[in-house]
Amino acid sequence: MRNPLPAVARALGTRSWLLRLATVVVWADARLHRLTRGRVSLVGIAGLPSLRLTTLGRRSGLPRSNNLLYYPDGDEYVVTGSNWGKPNDPAWTFNLRAHPDATVEVRGKALPVRARELKGREYDLMWRALLEFWPGYGMERAVAQRDLPVFVLTPDGSQPDE
Repeated sequence: MRNPLPAVARALGTRSWLLRLATVVVWADARLHRLTRGRVSLVGIAGLPSLRLTTLGRRSGLPRSNNLLYYPDGDEYVVTGSNWGKPNDPAWTFNLRAHPDATVEVRGKALPVRARELKGREYDLMWRALLEFWPGYGMERAVAQRDLPVFVLTPDGSQPDE
């Protein structure tokens, strides 16, 4: 039997009232992550892929962690700076731009990654895939009135030669 929760989550993700619950959802997800030592998240309960991204603060240099929905693309993780439809990019995007080396935790396992922000045609192609994966990004982009930054997180050791 197929899990119906991802389809339900995707449908709810296109409802504007969900954006008003952002603070509560983020708070509850952080507590759930702490209680389960990273093995369970609200996004994960909904049957969607989630990770905990730890970046270095661009000003403080201190570790900063955020639970995020991600789009799996081969062995890479694609994350979107939607910030729940707010007009500004989330802090973690500024941190990744300043310090692209980060860590992701998926199902309780930590993995070093390197971030690369998508631009131009590469962004456009990924944006289409992201909208199919999570239609709510379209609503969040419209509400925010900005392009949502998209980053590819590549596990260390899988970096293409530059």
